[in-house]
Amino acid sequence: MAEAAATALPSNRVNRRLAFVRWVRRTHGWFGLWGALLGLMAGTSGIWLNHRSVMKLELPDQQQTNTQLAMPDPRPATADAMAAWLQGVLKVDRPATNVRVERARAVPWAERGGEGRPAMQPERWTFVFGGPNKVIQVEYWVGNRSAGVRTTQNGFIATLTNLHKGTTMPAPWILLIDTLAGAMIFLSISGTILWWETHRRRLAGIVIFGVSVAVTAALAMSPLQW
Repeated sequence: MAEAAATALPSNRVNRRLAFVRWVRRTHGWFGLWGALLGLMAGTSGIWLNHRSVMKLELPDQQQTNTQLAMPDPRPATADAMAAWLQGVLKVDRPATNVRVERARAVPWAERGGEGRPAMQPERWTFVFGGPNKVIQVEYWVGNRSAGVRTTQNGFIATLTNLHKGTTMPAPWILLIDTLAGAMIFLSISGTILWWETHRRRLAGIVIFGVSVAVTAALAMSPLQW
């Protein structure tokens, strides 16, 4: 009886280990399937973004136009009223995805005006409309008779990069990308577990992992030494 019990204990541990490995492998596959399309999109645009600044790559299918938009009389009194007016004038379907207000402030480099008061920079309002394929940016200095409008038309590559960065995208898209990030974290952890549990040559794997960590740390710290 004692020998049978001793034999059953290691057998139970092996069975639990196999069940755990099977669960990790199955879940790893489902998570990979969930993030397959988003991963392909993020990987394609990520390669372009990664080399864009160093190699001075311009987006090949991006076109920009700059125009001036006359303000109505009377002018909108608040940034929210301005955003609503712009939505109608620009004929966009969705409200502004970003509204920013920079308060009026003194200009430090300007000479002081009368009575010792510094020159003041007027309040500045900026608005962003559109989506990843088309972005309309409006800049308005409070008191001016017109506002500057910059329209950017994006092709396939430029649209992918905007999706990657979340430019002008709503909160649901950002949350969707967060699920992809969480899936990548799980895939990294589960992939390491699967390798550890299914490969005998663990020393070689530890060496490879250590070298990758050292190279990554060295490249990350190198700009600080230049």
